[in-house]
Amino acid sequence: MSQINKVVIAGGGTAGWMAAASISKLVGRRLDITLIESETIGTIGVGEATIPSLLTINRLLKISEPEFLRETKATFKLGIAFENWRKLGHRYIHSFGDTGTGCWAAGFHHFWLRGVNEGFAKPYGDYCLELQAAEMSRFGLVSSHKINYAYHLDATQYAAYLRRLAEQAGVRRVEGIIDQVSLDPSNGNITHLLTKSGQIIEGDLFIDCTGFRGRLIAEALGTGFEDWSHWLPCDRAVALQTESVSPAIPYTRAIAHGAGWQWRIPLQHRVGNGLVYCSKYQTDEEAIDLLRRNTQGEATTEPRFIQFTTGQRQQHWTKNCIALGLSSGFIEPLESTSIHFIQNGLLWLLLMFPSDTILESVRNEYNAKMRREAERIRDFIVMHYHLTERDDTEFWRYCRGMDIPESLKHRMSLFGSSGTVFKDQDDVFAENSWVQVMMGQGLIPKTYHPIVDQMSSVELSEFLRQNLERVDQSLSQLPDHFNFVKQYAQSG
Repeated sequence: MSQINKVVIAGGGTAGWMAAASISKLVGRRLDITLIESETIGTIGVGEATIPSLLTINRLLKISEPEFLRETKATFKLGIAFENWRKLGHRYIHSFGDTGTGCWAAGFHHFWLRGVNEGFAKPYGDYCLELQAAEMSRFGLVSSHKINYAYHLDATQYAAYLRRLAEQAGVRRVEGIIDQVSLDPSNGNITHLLTKSGQIIEGDLFIDCTGFRGRLIAEALGTGFEDWSHWLPCDRAVALQTESVSPAIPYTRAIAHGAGWQWRIPLQHRVGNGLVYCSKYQTDEEAIDLLRRNTQGEATTEPRFIQFTTGQRQQHWTKNCIALGLSSGFIEPLESTSIHFIQNGLLWLLLMFPSDTILESVRNEYNAKMRREAERIRDFIVMHYHLTERDDTEFWRYCRGMDIPESLKHRMSLFGSSGTVFKDQDDVFAENSWVQVMMGQGLIPKTYHPIVDQMSSVELSEFLRQNLERVDQSLSQLPDHFNFVKQYAQSG
């Protein structure tokens, strides 16, 4: 290959159109970019909750936030409420914000732990603005303080919005179903795609967004799959949309049930609902019955069942093909990382985008980065299932007793013994995310960092009080979340 001129994106949906919009607007001035998709092939389209990293791609694409809210019917998201995960009746919130103020050697949770031991610390979440705003259904963009947030959005409308951006930037869309993937016998690279109607789509670089099937990366190039279902045994989901019956709250609800968990995601115009479950312990009929009994408002769609296997491709970039979205693998949506993983794959591609020959060293680095990030996300989600007191069903007894990755064992052991937690370079989750979930699931450190003892009890009490006061002052400036959404969406 002497020049990368033609980029072909196989498949639409969020992954395909995010790739098309990003490449065309950020590096694509000299590129011929074609996206091929068929309206007869449906997309999964239920990834409606996001994490704060989505703001990165929106800013790179110079997307107006009010316009984005209007086009995708989005609301703001400050975190996820986990209900019944540690034990039945227990609830905690994993928020996107920082909790309190630490020092160079120890995070705030070390100071808080000593305050708990001495009897004057408030609950850990009281020191986090985003968590308290979520609980009180408040949100606003106030210049006097920084608030960390993401969105709840309509995934189908988000893909349509990205499509408009991409086509405005010159991306050509081809309607068709891929019938054949042709390979160069001399080097194994993909040369062109052939549609069932006889169209030939030639390319130099191909991006596989064909979903679980992996039409290019798996079926044509034979890239294997690393199965993680022994750690993440849920293999089915059913999704259902309902009418809104109350103003949208600024957080996702993740409600654990006997063989999995339920999501509840509030948008401007409706609520997205679903149940992720393990077919070994629950039938489809039992799942939809459970979901219907635990939703509010009239259903506006028929139930959609989705079958999946958790894991990742052994290589995300093979030959001249990069897998994005479901074709690259799937880690269940418990922490809303699906769209983030698409975005991160794209950002690494943009940073390493080949101008001519695809170098093996570049491909290896891309695969290493994507693999490490997938494994960090995997560990974070496995922790929710394994770190539990529940033993009321066979499913939870399996999760509680299963062997877990060594990397996760080490992280939990380090935190449980000393309160130590470090953010790895390729970890999307901040230190405070790990702290909130580990303590929320019941893992409380046995000790704290000795630097905390540099403070007297009086000084520590005042330090905690000041942290609490800063949260209260900022919280008082935030308006009602849903009223803010309605006004802000019409402001630009």
